[in-house]
Amino acid sequence: MSTNASPTILLVHGAWADGSSWQRVIPILLGAGHKVVAVQNPTQSLAGDVAATRQALDAVEGPVVLVGHSWGGAVITEAGTDPKVKALVYVAAFAPAAGEALGPLVGKYPNPPALGKIQDDGKGNLTLSTEGWVEDVANDLPEAEARVLAVLQPPLPASTFGDVISQAAWEKVPSWYIVSTEDRVVSVELEREFAARMKATTTELAAGHLSLLSQPEAVAKVILEAAASVA
Repeated sequence: MSTNASPTILLVHGAWADGSSWQRVIPILLGAGHKVVAVQNPTQSLAGDVAATRQALDAVEGPVVLVGHSWGGAVITEAGTDPKVKALVYVAAFAPAAGEALGPLVGKYPNPPALGKIQDDGKGNLTLSTEGWVEDVANDLPEAEARVLAVLQPPLPASTFGDVISQAAWEKVPSWYIVSTEDRVVSVELEREFAARMKATTTELAAGHLSLLSQPEAVAKVILEAAASVA
């Protein structure tokens, strides 16, 4: 596949994380001949992350496959209306409709275990306990790796759960969805509801929330399928 003929793949990470979440997927995408950009979002607000993603989109020429993990799904839902975006890929990700916020969506189903291990610093800045990372977020990764991810996590303001989507790119852009059936962070039922609502091409992986680290080949395969549809 020629790099010049291929869409650029733009990767948007989730909350309590950064662009290195994609470190095992990126080499596979590069090896397939794609240009790849990993956005480093500040994860302080939906508006701030959308602005960072749009800045990355502005710097890219040609068609784009926009990929979001977890909270990054809300970001690509809002930012993906850019005309360059020809496909959306959601990886265990939120996919709100216009007028929706994450808080009420999360509340539709029983809380996954990780949500009981969120810590508030008293100023509305949330992190996940190390126990939460080991047992729930990175439940299919080695414990040592989970502990490193816990150390690296940036805080997430509680206010982000009230940030409302103003437009939903998936209503017009072809979408793919990867459900993590062993997810202990986002409700598996909610993931399936998102996928069905957007009529996404859906893949289910027997993986935890961080399938992009535990099963990068399978995640990259879906992204490449989306990219092939654009090409």
